[in-house]
Amino acid sequence: MEGGHALRAVVLGAHDRLSVPAAIAAIADALLPVWEQVRAGVLVPLLRAAVVLCMAMSVVVLAEKVFLGTVSSATKLLRRRPWRVYRCDPIAPRPDEEEAAAYPMVLVQIPMYNEKEVYQLSIGAACRLTWPVDRLIVQVLDDSTDGVIKELVKSECERWAAEGIAIRYETRKDRAGYKAGNLKEGMRHAYVRGCEFVAMFDADFQPAPDFLLKTVPFLVHNPRLALVQTRWKFVNANDCLLTRMQEMSMDYHFKVEQEAGSSLCNFFGYNGTAGVWRTQAIVESGGWEDRTTAEDMDLALSAALLGWDFVYVGSIKVKSELPSTLKAYRSQQHRWSCGPALLFKKMFWEILAAKNVSVWKKLYMIYDFFIARRIIGTFFTFFFFSVLIPLNILLPEAQIPVWELIYIPAAITLLNAVGTPRSIHLIILWFLFENVMALHRFKAVLIGFFEADRANEWIVTQKLGNLQKTKSVDSVTGNRRFKNRFHFLEICIGLFLLVSACFDYLYRDDYFYLFVLPQSMMYFVIGFQFIGLSVSDD
Repeated sequence: MEGGHALRAVVLGAHDRLSVPAAIAAIADALLPVWEQVRAGVLVPLLRAAVVLCMAMSVVVLAEKVFLGTVSSATKLLRRRPWRVYRCDPIAPRPDEEEAAAYPMVLVQIPMYNEKEVYQLSIGAACRLTWPVDRLIVQVLDDSTDGVIKELVKSECERWAAEGIAIRYETRKDRAGYKAGNLKEGMRHAYVRGCEFVAMFDADFQPAPDFLLKTVPFLVHNPRLALVQTRWKFVNANDCLLTRMQEMSMDYHFKVEQEAGSSLCNFFGYNGTAGVWRTQAIVESGGWEDRTTAEDMDLALSAALLGWDFVYVGSIKVKSELPSTLKAYRSQQHRWSCGPALLFKKMFWEILAAKNVSVWKKLYMIYDFFIARRIIGTFFTFFFFSVLIPLNILLPEAQIPVWELIYIPAAITLLNAVGTPRSIHLIILWFLFENVMALHRFKAVLIGFFEADRANEWIVTQKLGNLQKTKSVDSVTGNRRFKNRFHFLEICIGLFLLVSACFDYLYRDDYFYLFVLPQSMMYFVIGFQFIGLSVSDD
């Protein structure tokens, strides 16, 4: 057996070079047959089964990517744009009524928590929305724990109120339920009852003045629509390598996943911001739930199971900010992976039992939306590239087919990159980066499924606003200390991959190290947070 001979060569070579005592050499010689038996009887069969499992999962992931990409492309080719499918004529008064009376009451909610760098941007953008003043209420839901920041936000609200904007500054006693609890509390105020629609923006989002004029007509003219979701446009995508790679992932999500879900069955996951809800749908769905960290997805599923439809309008873009530090991005990805896993566990039987949803829509929700995209895709990406390939170096009997090793991963990567053609030259770095982040996401999925201690952990993603244009990210976030750059798990896996690559190069030389070594380096980059080099196009 090739791997056993290689291991024997390592032991004998060490014996020759280091003059290992005869007793130790004898023990090694006695253990080698045991190792061969365990290897042949247990490890190799298990690894072969793992190869077959990964082959099946890779086909599932590729099929899901091809399916969604085909639907998204067909939607564009057939020109099935939202404004062609749904009526969205501009709101106009009847001959016998005043112009302002034709416009429905709209509530704009801005939940925030210690948002010192961006609160002025979001509040200002909301107050500049083009809509009759007496038909618009801006609600700032401030959960800040910093007294100075609370006073700044309150003063900003008072400044806009003095200019005639109906703006309400709301606080509460504690942060129970985090964002979900904050939004739920905001919906309880008496003045909200007269609002037919609710637009929501996180603290770093800046809608254009005509945002409501373009989105609300979809809801006004189509009574079964509960949600209009718009696309995010990233103002800091060019800041560093980290933001560029995030942009690639998010562009695929919006251009393919959201587009396909909207076209296939009028369902997709609400992104938690840059959307407009029908108040009736929120109320009928039971309002905001804080049982997971995916309160936005929770509300979307609850509304969809009642028969409400959603529409995604990608032509409407809202400015927002990507996490500028790896720490912020990791906490965001933990929340986005852990929350859906826990939600799937809690709502699986509810989805199956829903009476107002077609079998096709249930299949899409369970298989594509949760299992293929968030569970199988995450597990395959981490396990295949970071565990199976390096183990195959030590146990070469479990051969990985070329199509599984090269062709399918290349196809999946290219399909993910179609959303951001300007970054095609970064595709290899993005591929390595996503493989490492899959470890973090898979860990979060397990935490969600088993409801471990961090299952409901909520860390607000830090936003830098205009500060990142004048100061370095490290100086703003205080991320200079070495302990803040150290991630033990990523570094351990990086070492494991490095040892595997060296073993392959020295004793097997079958070029597996060409796959493993770059991945090892990316694990070290993430483990020590050595990422953030500028990739400006200048």
